Amino acid sequence: MTAITESALQQALQAVTDPETGLDFVSTRQLKHLKITGDAVSFEIELGYPAASLIDGLRARLEAAALAVPGVARADIKITSRIEAHAVQRGVQLLPGVKNIIAVASGKGGVGKSTTAANLALALAAEGARVGVLDADIYGPSMPLLLGASGSPDSLDGKIMEPKIAHGLQLMSIGFLVDEDQAMIWRGPMATQALEQLLRQTRWQELDYLVIDLPPGTGDIQLTLAQRVPVTGAVIVTTPQDLALIDAKKGIRMFEKVSVPILGVVENMAVHVCSQCGHAEHIFGADGGRALAEQFGTTYLGALPLAMSIREQADAGRPTVVAAPDSEIAAIYKRLARRVAVTIASQAKDYSAKFPNITISKST
Repeated sequence: MTAITESALQQALQAVTDPETGLDFVSTRQLKHLKITGDAVSFEIELGYPAASLIDGLRARLEAAALAVPGVARADIKITSRIEAHAVQRGVQLLPGVKNIIAVASGKGGVGKSTTAANLALALAAEGARVGVLDADIYGPSMPLLLGASGSPDSLDGKIMEPKIAHGLQLMSIGFLVDEDQAMIWRGPMATQALEQLLRQTRWQELDYLVIDLPPGTGDIQLTLAQRVPVTGAVIVTTPQDLALIDAKKGIRMFEKVSVPILGVVENMAVHVCSQCGHAEHIFGADGGRALAEQFGTTYLGALPLAMSIREQADAGRPTVVAAPDSEIAAIYKRLARRVAVTIASQAKDYSAKFPNITISKST
């Protein structure tokens, strides 16, 4: 019987790479608890991002690599995700109950930002993460409609609000606190104060990611969030149209000035495919989002089509990822969600929670 060595196993497993990062699990120290018992081996692979839809395929590749080692007859493989808190702007403390905050922004309205934010959050949840959504559009909240949620939030103590639950997401919006047809005629300071209250007076419960759907533009609310809220990174949503790209560039530059990393660019309404004849047409131009990502040296997260199904599902309160989870469009959302999570996982971690508080007292 051939003796199995740890070095032979590691060498074989090093040939298997992470489909999202292109890196192997041995050199990145994601291979854990390697054990050899007779002709059986067992080990764990620890991912830094949620990837439920990849696990079966990844396990099969790892098992094949392990079984190719002489002497190995069985392989017990466990694949887990460990999502940690990552660094935010200097001087801004993390939010209790939230590891990472993702701001979804656009330079202008009408580019499908809120629909993208909702599907991004649902895709992260479908991949195995605990996810919340904060609707930061004080003047035009859309998340209650998009996620099919309504009613006033509960409060156990009269001070802190409990988030609404929609499709497994924790959700908070000004839309739960005012009438649907009530106009929010507030000046900037009132709107930014409302945003901070919604953010900090909600009992977020052990979230891996909080997705914040920002209003379009680069005004008071965006600056408040960028300066006072611990943002891990921002996702920019645009269409390929030149008018949208001009404003998207302003959004990117705003986040750069306040040291918020850009996680990537989503190109929405990239192509329209006729439901009758199948003809594809770039109504708003072609590859504008890709060119924008290249210009600023950031990740091109993917392109979404201009499809009636996306609009219909969103209007019905069941965005594509939950309405048609096995569809091609849902797969695009999941792919871009994994890319966002992978980019976050590659950033510096936040270690503030690991250090004790230091107090200085006078000795008598």
